[in-house]
Amino acid sequence: MAKRIVVIGGGIAGISTAYSCSLIDSTVDVVLVEAENQLAYHTTGRSAALLYENYGAASVRGLTRASLDFFHNTPEDLIDAPLLSLRPLIHVGTAQQSRLIDKLIEEGADGTQPTEEISVKEASELFPALNTSQLERAIVETGTADIDVAALHQAFVRGFRQHEGEITTSARVDSATKHKNGWKIETTTGELEADVVINAAGAWGDHVAERAGIEPIGLQPKRRTAFMVKAPVSDTSQWAMLDDAAHSWYIKPDGPQLLCSPADETPSKPCDAKPLEEDIALAIDRINKATTLNVRSVNSSWAGLRTFTADRSMVIGPDPEDPSFIWCVGQGGTGIQTSPAAGQLTAELTINGETSESLANLNLDGLLPNRLRRPR
Repeated sequence: MAKRIVVIGGGIAGISTAYSCSLIDSTVDVVLVEAENQLAYHTTGRSAALLYENYGAASVRGLTRASLDFFHNTPEDLIDAPLLSLRPLIHVGTAQQSRLIDKLIEEGADGTQPTEEISVKEASELFPALNTSQLERAIVETGTADIDVAALHQAFVRGFRQHEGEITTSARVDSATKHKNGWKIETTTGELEADVVINAAGAWGDHVAERAGIEPIGLQPKRRTAFMVKAPVSDTSQWAMLDDAAHSWYIKPDGPQLLCSPADETPSKPCDAKPLEEDIALAIDRINKATTLNVRSVNSSWAGLRTFTADRSMVIGPDPEDPSFIWCVGQGGTGIQTSPAAGQLTAELTINGETSESLANLNLDGLLPNRLRRPR
């Protein structure tokens, strides 16, 4: 039984896992270390999160479904207001994209709220700036909702601290070596010892593994660009989110502004990602063709990294070569909406070595790290 767990990474994966570890076994000493001087600086803090059940690999969708109860029935002592604001998501397509629309309908058929086809006119009622002359078909996801990312992250922080969890920032992990029956971890703020190390370092996950003498899993960080433009009305709270069937751009209403993106996935090294003007220009061109927004200027812009595995599913669980090194990486843009269940699963596999009944329906074969290891 682990007596001390060190979680590396203070984004949504790390803090949800740390919270779940402290919740499952109050006798375990859990310490979270973050390289930056604040938590959630990179990917989590830059996410335009939407709760979208019919998204991602089958194993990821299972985690999203297992997270729904937490989002809809969050413990009251963790939040000051609800985490969700319902907002439908519309996918639109030209005549040439009809097969993509059919594929999205098929993929979303088994959701708790299946994907439904609607007319382009009905879509324009949900997103009034739609250029209906350019579009042939539309579908809608009705179970989607905006997620208050900052409040969700803070809920896990609050719960972790309620269970006397320890958080240390500005603590980059420089090395982790096996020591007796556990680990000795060298950070920029000093030395730590642990029985178990949980790697929730996002884009830096493979780097952390190498520093611990663990074979990398093959993570690929990819840059995504986002920018804000002025909305044509002062309040877009009743507007749907909009993207095209090829997922080559999206628009997410945000009060008097619209958050826009080319939905790019540009391979990148782990870094503090920055937006590129050409990516913004490409998104504006696509958006102006599909809508009547006539975007000409940008109020602000940023970029973040979304980290993928070869099969675009997460990596959660003990390393097959050393079960005291636990992975929780490769969220690939689904880390926010899956965080309650992903954190719980990581914690259960760490502390109990098995899953509870509430996670019994998950596809573990699509999540455990051994699926990505090269045959020896």
